[in-house]
Amino acid sequence: MNLIRRLLSALFGFLQEVVFRLLKLLDRVIPWHRMPVPLGLITLVAFREDLRRHNLHDTAALDRDPQQQPPPWDASFLYRRTPEGIYNDLSDPRMGSRGSRFGRNFPLDHCWPEEPSRLYAPSPREVANQLMDRDAFKPATTLNVLAAAWIQFQNHEWFDHQRDPKRFHELPLKAGDSWPENPMRVERSAADTSRREGPSSHPPTFCSNETHWWDGSQIYGSSQELESRLRTGRDGKLAIDPDTDLLPLHPQLPGVELTGFSANYWVGLSLLHNLFVKEHNAICERLKGNYPRWDDDRLFATARLVNSALMAKIHTVEWTPGILGHPALQIAMNGNWWGLLGERITANLGRFGDGEILSGIPGSPADHHTAPYYLTEEFVSVYRLHPLIPDQYRFHALADDRLLEEADFIAIQGSNTRAVMERIALPDLFYSLGVANPGAVTLHNYPRALRDFQRPDGHRLDLATVDILRDRERGVPRYNDFRELLRKPRVKSFDQLTDNPQWARELERLYQGDIDRVDLMVGLYAEPLPEGFGFSDTAFRIFILMASRRLKSDRFFTDDYRPEVYTQTGMDWVKHNGFKSVLLRHCPQLAPAFHRVANPFAPWQRTRA
Repeated sequence: MNLIRRLLSALFGFLQEVVFRLLKLLDRVIPWHRMPVPLGLITLVAFREDLRRHNLHDTAALDRDPQQQPPPWDASFLYRRTPEGIYNDLSDPRMGSRGSRFGRNFPLDHCWPEEPSRLYAPSPREVANQLMDRDAFKPATTLNVLAAAWIQFQNHEWFDHQRDPKRFHELPLKAGDSWPENPMRVERSAADTSRREGPSSHPPTFCSNETHWWDGSQIYGSSQELESRLRTGRDGKLAIDPDTDLLPLHPQLPGVELTGFSANYWVGLSLLHNLFVKEHNAICERLKGNYPRWDDDRLFATARLVNSALMAKIHTVEWTPGILGHPALQIAMNGNWWGLLGERITANLGRFGDGEILSGIPGSPADHHTAPYYLTEEFVSVYRLHPLIPDQYRFHALADDRLLEEADFIAIQGSNTRAVMERIALPDLFYSLGVANPGAVTLHNYPRALRDFQRPDGHRLDLATVDILRDRERGVPRYNDFRELLRKPRVKSFDQLTDNPQWARELERLYQGDIDRVDLMVGLYAEPLPEGFGFSDTAFRIFILMASRRLKSDRFFTDDYRPEVYTQTGMDWVKHNGFKSVLLRHCPQLAPAFHRVANPFAPWQRTRA
């Protein structure tokens, strides 16, 4: 019987491989998003398996001191996430932890930084001026501004490159450029100090200030010191200012709240940070009611697990289908969480076997595939979605849609954030962002406010210029090479790259007729989008791989996604909640705005008196 099972399994694997290869060939003729939905869905599965085999490359062991000792073990690590992200993988304690390196989606010999002659050519500032500058606001009409705030909220949890405040890129400016200093100075990415000194045959590596795990670190912090400052020490809860019912203020950043990641702060981020801190506290109350003998640490640790899983679920089954509105993708993302059997069967009847296809990734066995788990430089690059941020905002009263005030982005960010949060009620703020559109992720739509932005330390930057420069500096291949390394065909002309003739001519002039010099971000923004998509299919290929990897590699979403770790109360909380229910729990007044709204990241219903 075992022999028959092995033969059948081998036969199934062979047939699957044949089908997958045929579908990948067919995609060259009929793109997956134009195929019938079932065929497109199977093609997406084929892409993911192909990417898992060929597009995960390890940087962790390069030139590292082999004598480095693992951090001290504590038995509580079995059922709680650590602030620094250690011991998620029990066999490799530092995998994915704070300060560890970004991995790569491409072979390392393709990941060298640009040579000096190409690093500044064409000038990143000129790329930003000629191709990025927002000439007029282009809305993404299928989304609301909370979708823009959400992805920044998530990015702050996923990655934060270290910068070197003493070393700068110096970009000479053309005559007539309005930037206040020439050359423009941009901080370099910090060197990886864990590398052995001396020459190396491997490209540079870079490290993250945040953990690589999907662990809610944007609200919990990535260090024991910060986590302790955020906690009340009672009933597992996080601190809320009782006078304002908002997060406490940051002691060093005026107008900014103290939370796990307080940089780049604005009203949209503040809303989500406050919301999910309150959600953590609500989970603590439910757990304490069911487990009255638990101490503060056990309540906190379990509530963090539950809250982090809920945020991962929201991103998987609500935000992603919201910005990538294709029927096959809707099924695929729900399949990542619930499996192809769907929510009703998996939620009510449980898992059918260990595989991720039928019953989803949560609860399946962990698998790192072909490399240890780390987020990648290429993943960071495809999530450069700053055009989502509008420059102008209108705040309305939830009760009757009455205009309360108007403001530009600068007036609602940084040191100005808290004043807005105290002046306008939370339901009105959520409603105002819920009925407004973000920007489309496209050329000529980069926020003006971010093209001359002053950080709290006084450093001014043009973020569009920085985005272009970072990819070159960190060895992320330019657009055509990036496509080829994903086994997509290279584009052969500027007219093939974009369906906008004016953009094609602008690109051709700026890149002096060389299609292979087009920067990755420029190509991603210029590329025609599949129907319903909010960003490019080329960027989506990295997403196909990494969206499932963030779940599949994480012990707390796989082997330990079970009642013995989360409690049945915690499992039920994740199962029965989503973004809409979280919003309504803490702002029940919002209910009328959700009338006929299927996805809370889509535009909400306007209210009337």
